[in-house]
Amino acid sequence: MVTERERMLAGELYDAGDAELVEARIIARERCQQINASLPRDEAFRRVLTRKLFASGGDSVQLESPFRCDYGTNIHLGQNVYFNFDCVVLDVCEVRIGDFVFFGPGVHVYTASHPLDAGPRRTQEFGKPVTIGSDVWIGGKAVICPGVSIGQRSVIGAGSVVTKDVPDGVVVAGNPAKLIRRID
Repeated sequence: MVTERERMLAGELYDAGDAELVEARIIARERCQQINASLPRDEAFRRVLTRKLFASGGDSVQLESPFRCDYGTNIHLGQNVYFNFDCVVLDVCEVRIGDFVFFGPGVHVYTASHPLDAGPRRTQEFGKPVTIGSDVWIGGKAVICPGVSIGQRSVIGAGSVVTKDVPDGVVVAGNPAKLIRRID
């Protein structure tokens, strides 16, 4: 039998109120709360917590508090990822982030989405994975929407809403984000 968690990770409609998923979100919130309450000088303690929170890559991540996520266990980080203050990652599907990615303050990454029809939307949601290549800089208050892939070395302008894939080595900005120029 397929679980709601398996449906969620597969990008199918699922019940977010499922007991297993609710418990997993509670654990993630507890871990985020511990990280957010710790001081940067407690680096060893923060490393233990980030290793428990993220699926991979918690060894070298730098988090400015507060940081929030749904599960954490669906977030895969490369080396030296930096999250500035107030970042949110809704990781109902996998979020894969490359090496040396910088998130400005208030960046939101969404994999979660909802049916357009009101009836199913009351009880179900679905997700689409997000991939962010290495050496990407995402400006403050940008929103990365479900299903988006961002190419290597690209820059996302502050306040942008990224609704479509971004190729390697470009600057995009605006709502919706549009190509501004190539940087390679």
